[in-house]
Amino acid sequence: MSDFEEQKITPAVLESFGETPDPRLHALVESLTRHLHAFVRETQPTQEEWAQGIEFLTAVGQKCDNVRQEFILLSDVLGVSMLVDAVNRDIGSAETDTTVLGPFFVENSPIFAQGADISSDIKGDPLYADVLVRSVDGYPLKGAKVEVWQSDAEGFYDVQRPGIAEGFSLRGTFSSDEDGRVRFWSILPTAYPIPHDGPVGALLKATGRHPWRPAHLHFKLSAAGYQTIVTHLFVKGDPYLKSDAVFGVKDALVCNFPRHAAGNAPDGRKMETPWHTLGYEFALAPDRNM
Repeated sequence: MSDFEEQKITPAVLESFGETPDPRLHALVESLTRHLHAFVRETQPTQEEWAQGIEFLTAVGQKCDNVRQEFILLSDVLGVSMLVDAVNRDIGSAETDTTVLGPFFVENSPIFAQGADISSDIKGDPLYADVLVRSVDGYPLKGAKVEVWQSDAEGFYDVQRPGIAEGFSLRGTFSSDEDGRVRFWSILPTAYPIPHDGPVGALLKATGRHPWRPAHLHFKLSAAGYQTIVTHLFVKGDPYLKSDAVFGVKDALVCNFPRHAAGNAPDGRKMETPWHTLGYEFALAPDRNM
């Protein structure tokens, strides 16, 4: 066919993918084609507007490097990351609610023993976390891998700080004990803006949106025979809980972080300044693929 009139274009493109050997890939590219063509028909962009869209996506890609993942940010602020999370979650599941991974997860973070301090003397209000990892039916999970990471009091992750990436801070990997517990020291998380000095930040500004995320700790939990979960624990009372820039807040993940006066901590550590605690139970569901 050489006469690509408007109503003939979409069927022609769909037909061109007809011999795709992978059925899942075939379904994905067909659906993408239909929806993208429908978007163009609905919005009727000018040539200049379409070129601006391509330039925007090009700029998003050019902003990515081994520290910065601008496409994850774009997925996050458009709510796509949370939508993917939602469609992959069983309705009514008893497992802990999940949320976005975010762009600052790092594989193979340092391994710490129970009770260790991951803050590396970073300034902030001390926080003692004592969390339980269990199955959805209540059994504690020994040897579960618990990865933790967070920003500092100024809103930056270690990989955003020049010179720190080689010596990670405010992140670490733990193994739950025989009672399914993980205990560690860190600092109280604070609210922070997502990186907004690039094309995603420009999009937020142009649409009148703020870049702020409420204070939270990241967790990734995995155990043999169970589904891995990625989640946050948010600080109750944070002003951005209702307007998280990446739509990641769920009510069940909002926690109290009680403040305590100077004195002895649960592990015997003598605290000379006020400090906070965090307690939470994570529930993992059996792996559906086993």
